Amino acid sequence: MSEHSSPETMTVRIERPATGGGVGRAEDGRVIFVRHSLPGELVRVEVSEASAHFSRGDAVEVLEASLERVAAPCPYAHPGGCGGCDLQHASAKAQLAWKASLVTEHLRRIAGLDVAVQVTAPVGPIKGSRTRLRCAVDDQGRLSLRAARSHRLIALDHCWIADEVFEPAFGHSWRGVSEVELRAIGDGEPFAVARRESERGTTVELRSLSGAPLDPSTHSRATVHDFTFSISPLSFWQSHFLAPTLLLDAVLAMANVGDGDDVVDLFSGVGLFSVPLAKRVGANGRVTAVESSPFAVRDARTNAAGLKQMKVREWSVTARSVNDTVRAGSTVVLDPPRQGLAKGVAASLVRRSPKRLIYVSCDAATFARDLKVFLESGFALNLLEVFDLFPMTEHVELVALLDSSV
Repeated sequence: MSEHSSPETMTVRIERPATGGGVGRAEDGRVIFVRHSLPGELVRVEVSEASAHFSRGDAVEVLEASLERVAAPCPYAHPGGCGGCDLQHASAKAQLAWKASLVTEHLRRIAGLDVAVQVTAPVGPIKGSRTRLRCAVDDQGRLSLRAARSHRLIALDHCWIADEVFEPAFGHSWRGVSEVELRAIGDGEPFAVARRESERGTTVELRSLSGAPLDPSTHSRATVHDFTFSISPLSFWQSHFLAPTLLLDAVLAMANVGDGDDVVDLFSGVGLFSVPLAKRVGANGRVTAVESSPFAVRDARTNAAGLKQMKVREWSVTARSVNDTVRAGSTVVLDPPRQGLAKGVAASLVRRSPKRLIYVSCDAATFARDLKVFLESGFALNLLEVFDLFPMTEHVELVALLDSSV
């Protein structure tokens, strides 16, 4: 397809959900992944990418609609529009079915595991449920998100899924800034983390939502049950407003630790899991939190003040750091980034003989890849909870309990 030619179009029947859109087949048998479609629909597709094996495209016209199709509540959610929310055209029921299908398929295809997957529906309102939003900035200084699988920027005047308190930021010019992350975590005033690129590198500035400079010591404070966490502007925190509570409840229930137990929290962040776990194991127990971000490490040490049984280590999660922290009989909590565990980490964990693993993941494919290693090494998947903490998208959060059977 040349730069100036008209895009190829075709009529496709959508067969099933897949990562990146519904799956159908072109007349020549090639698989095509179609955004803004639903299973069972007949759609006219505008092809955006093509290879010898498969194509990608957008459903620009729905010829036969699914009964689960709804009007997208956000005006930017349409073919060629914002790529952030890819399931706004699906009913709540259809979104849960889509996510369950993707998780089931990843577990079957990658981990060789056939399990019945149920996705827990979002609790509370979906509109305004995101407490963090990372935006690019266009040449006019407007906050923008990218089109799907593209660097093309879509300027916004609001974001339907993000906290409504962010709206003043969309009316401000951020010219000269390359990226802005809006944060409305916990108590206190929301603010922006602005990143500016230059020949000398990236500088970070804290600003109000109207662009005014803020004190560099500005932090967020979030309370989860009886625990209050200090979160610096460059530390990770879950984006859905209820995610910290739901995930902490799941982890504590699966860990089932008590006085004197040994716990290792890998990718521990600011201590969302490790601080409450340290309370559970008491003064006779031990919790070792391993985190590579120096900002999160400082926050975790602040959040763990007075808990002598908890140690925070500024290390990357590698085979070596696992060997230095995990003991036979330990309970291990791991919450890696979307790419999952680095090569060799899962095998190293197995060699250390922990009695229990609680794996928190935001990516079903990399979770299934790592799960396969544990299953082949004598661990059993005893419980899997899947939460819809990314409504209007195909993403989920998984929490799995793996017990050693050897």
